[in-house]
Amino acid sequence: MSVFWRVQIVGWTVFAIIDWIDNRLLEFGFPIAFYRSAVTVSCLMLITWAMRTFYGSPRFRNRMSAPALAWLVLMSLAGGAMVAVLIMACREWFGWATPGRDAVEDFYFPMLHAFVVLALWSLCYFWIHAELAEQAGRRHAARAEAEALRAELEELRLQLDPHFLFNALNGVAEEIPDHPQAALAMLRDLTAYLRHSLDGINHTVMPVETEVAGLAAYLRVQQARFGERLKVVMQVEPAAKPRRIASFLLQPLVENAVEHGRRDLGLQLGIDIRTEGDALRIEIENTGTLNAGHGRRRRTGIGLENVRRRLALHYPGRHSFTLAERAPGSGKVRATLILEGEPCGS
Repeated sequence: MSVFWRVQIVGWTVFAIIDWIDNRLLEFGFPIAFYRSAVTVSCLMLITWAMRTFYGSPRFRNRMSAPALAWLVLMSLAGGAMVAVLIMACREWFGWATPGRDAVEDFYFPMLHAFVVLALWSLCYFWIHAELAEQAGRRHAARAEAEALRAELEELRLQLDPHFLFNALNGVAEEIPDHPQAALAMLRDLTAYLRHSLDGINHTVMPVETEVAGLAAYLRVQQARFGERLKVVMQVEPAAKPRRIASFLLQPLVENAVEHGRRDLGLQLGIDIRTEGDALRIEIENTGTLNAGHGRRRRTGIGLENVRRRLALHYPGRHSFTLAERAPGSGKVRATLILEGEPCGS
């Protein structure tokens, strides 16, 4: 049974009880009150079924408009007249005369009553369909947003720096002859990083702990490449680990810090993730300057643009992102992210 008919049956059953009580108050006996209500409600159900078919026609498509409102009034009047005629016929055939009313009153009162009921039914019908259409629109918008998020993630994966893979695999090849265990560990870290990267395509949101695990695998590969020239300090507050974050959001920032930070005296990279009330505060700091001639190339611009785009999708109006030197002449660059609430798509 369709939702429409389930609602019809429940609604008209309640209306029949109320109508029966009303007929009893008009001093009808129990049988007459029952039969009168049964006739009235059966007639109204058939009329509303016909009205529903009319409202759902290609001309109106269940949408309220000026023509639909005019037809609503006309059909409610016609339906009220049909109910009144039927009641009058039963009055003549079965003696259902209403005490204290003449024939004219016994026609117009039921007609007005049925007109109001049908008009209200029609208004409720259009309102419910408008609500359902709005909900469908919101669901469609949510699905479109989720698809947009996945598309952004996939685009970000496609922008994965091929030099990183080339250098990582070349490093594995160089270590195999003399240090096979180190090469195997490097290969495992590379596999873990790539698995995390690919998993993020179907999971747009994941716990901070999982995101950090992917970063750690990436950094272990880079430390195997650069050795003592790369020192990493990563601090994650325990309360921040179960918090949810947009997947692969931090990777471009860490990658930029590693690839474009200064390594002539050793690159120091610090990652700090902690909670601030309902927000996450993330700081990624590295040695270097924003104006370094060898740093912040076009690749950085692509990565930062992706970060800003994904922040707008996952945290609309609920984020802050800054990239600046820690202090003039400090030789440190810090990226700061403040993410408020749960990310969209979670």
